[in-house]
Amino acid sequence: MNNIIFFGPPGAGKGTQAKIISQYLNVSHLSTGDILRKKLLDKDELADELKLIMSSGNLVSDDILNAIVSTRLKTEKNNGFILDGYPRTIKQSEYLDNFLSQTSNSINYIFNIQINFETLKQRILKRSSEEFREDDKVDILETRYNEYLNSTEKVSNFYKDNHSSIFHEIDGSQQIQEITQQIKQILKKS
Repeated sequence: MNNIIFFGPPGAGKGTQAKIISQYLNVSHLSTGDILRKKLLDKDELADELKLIMSSGNLVSDDILNAIVSTRLKTEKNNGFILDGYPRTIKQSEYLDNFLSQTSNSINYIFNIQINFETLKQRILKRSSEEFREDDKVDILETRYNEYLNSTEKVSNFYKDNHSSIFHEIDGSQQIQEITQQIKQILKKS
């Protein structure tokens, strides 16, 4: 069984790699964005609260995100999973570690896809001209990148310092296929 976390700034390709590797390993790809969008379809109190938060443009709190992700992890804990976009804060990482410990589970691999901002900017501008995505604007990317540096990168560094044997740095400036091959080679070694 493989339990994997993907880290990296917005636009680094972690979602792309998570999808490819989830198919390769036949495990669930748990994207925080996908989980939240799916949860919005539920008819319960949490979904109603989530709609209010997201429609106002605010970030979902750690407590709500932890509750939603742990519910999904309970259904996937025996099959393996890939986390993409979670944990993003130290509080979320502490919750995840406690949850995994309580369910006698652990993370087997952590992949940190690194890319510098200039390369990222060029990639996003190219994607914007090809796919006409609304969120592919330099100022939005810069805001999201700074948010990543101020919160998620600290979480990534925490895992790097405390789980170095399963933590793998990946050069995100490579082509998609090259990154995939590098990740597959690491998975095959273990």
